[in-house]
Amino acid sequence: MLESLGSVTGSPWIYAMVALSVLLDVFVPLLPSGVLVITAATAAAAGSAATGQVPDVMALILCATTASVLGDLAAYRLAFRGGARLDRAIARSRRLTTAQERLGEALSAGGGALVVLARFAPAGRSVVSLLAGTAHRRARDFLPWSALAGLSWAAYSVALGYFGAHWLGATWLATAVSVAALFGAGAAAAYVMRPRPSPAEAS
Repeated sequence: MLESLGSVTGSPWIYAMVALSVLLDVFVPLLPSGVLVITAATAAAAGSAATGQVPDVMALILCATTASVLGDLAAYRLAFRGGARLDRAIARSRRLTTAQERLGEALSAGGGALVVLARFAPAGRSVVSLLAGTAHRRARDFLPWSALAGLSWAAYSVALGYFGAHWLGATWLATAVSVAALFGAGAAAAYVMRPRPSPAEAS
């Protein structure tokens, strides 16, 4: 499976590619950063017998986590400093306004598990980072949860690729199953975070 990608996944450049993809997908959620992390982790599993083999799973986790936090911080600061237009867009959307209020309440109460959950949902990371900035939440309330979210997502993605390759072999099937598991986690996170009607609306 990895022969066609060997020149990339077997070189230190894979870390730069992972970092850039994870960093930018807060602004372009369609970037396949999760797929890239899983593929790199699968390559790590394939070469785990060799000492000093590139890529290394711990380095991948550190790389993806750091890039995730830096991307979150960039989106947060951008919205914090120049969010007038974004504020108006949010004000026109009842769903975004509700999401902003929920995020603010969660961060203020120390319940930033919402930030962690959103990291797995499609575009959830982008929405949470931008909403935290436009709501002018304190960085010290947001960044620790961003770091935990990035670490959780990176560790889960790397584990899927690494253990999937060990269980199913370093094949496209192992990668496909691992990617499906990542998307499954995203779908579950989106389901948990879905807006729920108030009692008045439900009746």
